[in-house]
Amino acid sequence: MMIKIFTDHTLDRHQGLDEHVQKQVHDALDRFGEQIMSVEVHVSDAIAEKHAEGENRCMMEARITGYKPIAVSDHSATLHQAITGAADKLQRAVDSALGRLNDRKHNVPPKIMSAQKAAE
Repeated sequence: MMIKIFTDHTLDRHQGLDEHVQKQVHDALDRFGEQIMSVEVHVSDAIAEKHAEGENRCMMEARITGYKPIAVSDHSATLHQAITGAADKLQRAVDSALGRLNDRKHNVPPKIMSAQKAAE
């Protein structure tokens, strides 16, 4: 899984930030294996915008094989909290999306199931 990290002009990108993002994304999404092609992470400090949840924002978008991209965001008092919150939200969103996708693949329509039982 490729992880791309983007910061806005209000933040200095540094190794500690990159390591934290990498760890949080891997901890949240490694269990999905090769199904996730890439994750884009956008972090910013919304100094001009005051949010009730906090000024720091992290938006994550996962690109999944055979599914539309999934995006989540989190605002928090610190950048690390926003990254962790977004990673948690992304894990739940991907888990839910892939669960629905797998249900569709394994779900047999009732008419086909009735025909199979009748043939037995």
